[in-house]
Amino acid sequence: MRSTPPNRPSARGGWRRIGAAAAATAALVFTGFGTAVQADAAPTASSKVTYVSTPCATPKHTGDLTCKSYRVTGGLTAFQKMQAAKTGITPKAADASTPSGYSPTNLRSAYGLTSAAASNGSGETIAIVDAYNDPNAEADLATYRSYYGLSACTTANGCFKKVSQTGSTTSLPSSDAGWSEEISLDLDMASAICPLCNITLVEATSASYANLGTAENEAVALGAKFVSNSYGGSESSSQTTYDTSYYKHAGVAITVSSGDSAYGAEYPATSQYVTAVGGTKLSTSSTTRGWTETVWKTSSTEGTGSGCSSYDAKPSWQTDTGCTKRMESDVSAVADPATGVSVYDSYGVTAGWYTFGGTSVSAPIIAGVYALAGTPASGTYPAQYPYDYAGTSSLNDVTSGNNGSCSTSYFCTAGTGYDGPTGWGTPEGITAFAN
Repeated sequence: MRSTPPNRPSARGGWRRIGAAAAATAALVFTGFGTAVQADAAPTASSKVTYVSTPCATPKHTGDLTCKSYRVTGGLTAFQKMQAAKTGITPKAADASTPSGYSPTNLRSAYGLTSAAASNGSGETIAIVDAYNDPNAEADLATYRSYYGLSACTTANGCFKKVSQTGSTTSLPSSDAGWSEEISLDLDMASAICPLCNITLVEATSASYANLGTAENEAVALGAKFVSNSYGGSESSSQTTYDTSYYKHAGVAITVSSGDSAYGAEYPATSQYVTAVGGTKLSTSSTTRGWTETVWKTSSTEGTGSGCSSYDAKPSWQTDTGCTKRMESDVSAVADPATGVSVYDSYGVTAGWYTFGGTSVSAPIIAGVYALAGTPASGTYPAQYPYDYAGTSSLNDVTSGNNGSCSTSYFCTAGTGYDGPTGWGTPEGITAFAN
């Protein structure tokens, strides 16, 4: 059943992978549910923030899909600038000894999820589908959750499970440092939004459609009703076959990153059976909400993806008139690296805190929102749910910015109501994500 959006607290700030080396985290004093001693808001990010694509953004083999994430390497993020404004002390750039991106508290504040995150999600399972193995996944997740005052999520207590694409807990894929960064990002974001949810990490043998699709099916077979996918690639005539084979799971909320290469459609985000998740730049503001968002675009080749599919049929619930087939995206959340999120990772890098961006951030955030909203109705495709609340206060309409040039304006330019880069907007509570 649907519930009303929770009362909004004061604004708080976010994430995307920052930096070089660093040490293990120091103990913190926590105040309130999941609230670390980090600040409560963040200013507009500096253009001086520097970052690189994570290694999994480059395919290992022809035809492989790629992850959708960036790791910050220098400059001051929005979160760091906010800290500096509060303390009067300018933080060191590229210092991974402490978080430098948005925290769970920041993200919940921005999307009206504070109350729901404190009470909802128990018994629900979010599945994360990625390629290759992260041998430190559980330990790194434990560090993230401990730092932010979240309950333990371990194999021992039944909250966390890691399996291969065939469901094996012992015969896992080969380890990969680049995909491990992506895995840490996805696990931390699911935890940030739905700390009471269980998490199942399903690791595909490689980043091919066949293996990632097999992992998708395994996630659903294991009982997950919420599946996050932070990967994608170019559209092809084969995708409608992939739809039926891998992504057509009624009663399961499947989220997919819209892409990080600015305007242009990607698959599986354009599957008619998934929720395509675009990306925004998230900053604090003097509004009642306390936050403001614009389309994430850094350059003509870097920003949130969007576009009109060349192959997938238009779902009956999608009613924009400029695209006769499936239009991407449906909803959105923070993705700009300069307003990025904090993640803890230790495999293939110096163990420490990093800041990440990209639509790999927004996809697991939205999966977490669906989980807070409750189990989807059997026989439904949850991508439709936000459309039932189009134009209401249950979604924050993103009305400014673009991700490139296009012949049909709303395909690439934000405006009042539906647009390609941000869909119907970002969450304002959980109402628009419940059946």
